[in-house]
Amino acid sequence: MGKTKVVAEPGTHEIIMTREFNAPRELVFKVLTDPALIPQWWGPKDYTTTVDKMEVKAGGIWRYVQRGAEGEFGFHGVYHEIVPNERIVDTFEFEGMPGHVLLETLTLEEHDGKTIVKNSSVFQSVADRDGTLQSGMEEGANESWDRLEELLKTS
Repeated sequence: MGKTKVVAEPGTHEIIMTREFNAPRELVFKVLTDPALIPQWWGPKDYTTTVDKMEVKAGGIWRYVQRGAEGEFGFHGVYHEIVPNERIVDTFEFEGMPGHVLLETLTLEEHDGKTIVKNSSVFQSVADRDGTLQSGMEEGANESWDRLEELLKTS
């Protein structure tokens, strides 16, 4: 499996995650935006993810709920821009910490049949960004993207 590269320059509001997937970007985009496929890769595998809402269009809303041994956790946001097979811009908010909204810009670039996914997350403060890093975000992102990679092999 590939490894997700995570960059968080000290003192900045941004985390950049990059990963190469062995799949064409049309397929990667489909798996990222199909509500039927999200539960198969989003979040830790010991949690069940349910897509409550997912309107993949500018102004559309999304909401996922995860359930596991530790309880139930909600996440939601608004899509700001969708460029099929190229770019997704949305907000992301963990419902357990309301008011800490970040802006995500996800881009897909294809080279020789492989897709490089780059996700830039911009936080409202350095403290929010640092708190996210300390929460185990990198481990969680790696697990989700490992699951995404496995799903791409069978889709």
